[in-house]
Amino acid sequence: MATAFGITGLKSRYEGWRGSRSNSKIENHANNDPRTQAFNIVSNHEEGFDLSLLLENLVIPKLIAIRDKRSNRLGSAELADHTDLNFMRSITDAEVEAFTRLSLTGEAHVLLDFVDNCLATGSSVETIYVELLAPAARRLGEYWEEDSEDFVGVTMGLWRIQEILRELTLRIPPASYVGHGQRSALFCAMPGEQHSFGTLMVAECFTRAGWDSEVLIESTQSELNGKLAKHHYDLIGLTVMRDCTTASLGGLIKTVKAVSSNPNIRVFIGGRVVNEQPHLVEECGAHATAIDAVSAVAVAERLVPVKIECLEI
Repeated sequence: MATAFGITGLKSRYEGWRGSRSNSKIENHANNDPRTQAFNIVSNHEEGFDLSLLLENLVIPKLIAIRDKRSNRLGSAELADHTDLNFMRSITDAEVEAFTRLSLTGEAHVLLDFVDNCLATGSSVETIYVELLAPAARRLGEYWEEDSEDFVGVTMGLWRIQEILRELTLRIPPASYVGHGQRSALFCAMPGEQHSFGTLMVAECFTRAGWDSEVLIESTQSELNGKLAKHHYDLIGLTVMRDCTTASLGGLIKTVKAVSSNPNIRVFIGGRVVNEQPHLVEECGAHATAIDAVSAVAVAERLVPVKIECLEI
C-alpha cells in the first residue's frame, strides 16, 4: 500500500500501475527545464517511465541545491538544549497537516525551519519523529491513494521527510551514558516488502535510547538469516506493512528464532498490519508489539533489561 513508509514502496506501486502501459522509451527531451522533463517522464500515460531520468532531472538537482540553502535556524548546541524536555509539548494535527503540505511544495531547509520551531517551543526529538515525521509520511500516502497528489509530488515529499530524519540524526546525536550500547537490535521489514522510512525511524529511536541498532533495507530471507546467524542480537524488530497470512508471519518468526546465534532473542513486530491485528503477536510467536516507536522502546527495555554487571565501573 502507499501508506508504507519510504519512496521504494511508492515506486513499487507505481511500477505495478504502469505495467499495463507501453514500455517504449521517451524520445523527446528537448525542453531544458528539468522540472518539465521529469514531470513528462511520469505523467505521460502513453509512454514509458524511466526512474533514472526522474532522479537525474528532478531529485538529484534538488538535493544538491538544498545544501546551500540554510536559513538562520538554531545551532546544534541550542538544539541540544531541547533534547531533555521529555515530551513537554505534543505536535498538533494542524501542525502535521501544515508540515505535510510543506513537504510537497518547500525544500528541505524550509521543513527544517518548521522542525526547529517545534524544538524551540518544547517538542523533543522523539516527539518530532513519532508525532510529526511518521504521521506526515502516512498523510502523503493518503494523498496518493486519494489521487489528490501525483507521483512526483508524493515521492519528493517523502524524500524530503527522510532528509529531515537524516539531518536531525546528524545535528542532535544521542547522548552517551553508562550502559549505552549494551543491548543490540536488528530492524527490518518483512522480506519482499519495499519501504524504509518507518524502519529507519524506529531504529533511530532505539539508538537514541542507548541501543546498538542496525537496519536491513529491502532484505531477502537469506540475507536476514545470514545476519542473525553471524551476529548476536538481543532483539529483532520486524515491520509488517503489507497483508500476509498468519502462517507466513509465524513461519518467519520461527525461522528467526531457529537461525539466531542468540537462543534467547526477542522478536518484536509492528507496522500497519500488526496495529490493526494485535492478536498476531501471540498467534505468530512474537514477544511484543507497540503502537509507535517510542512505545516500542519502552516495551523492548522491559523485554531486554540491561545486565547489572554492565553498569559496574
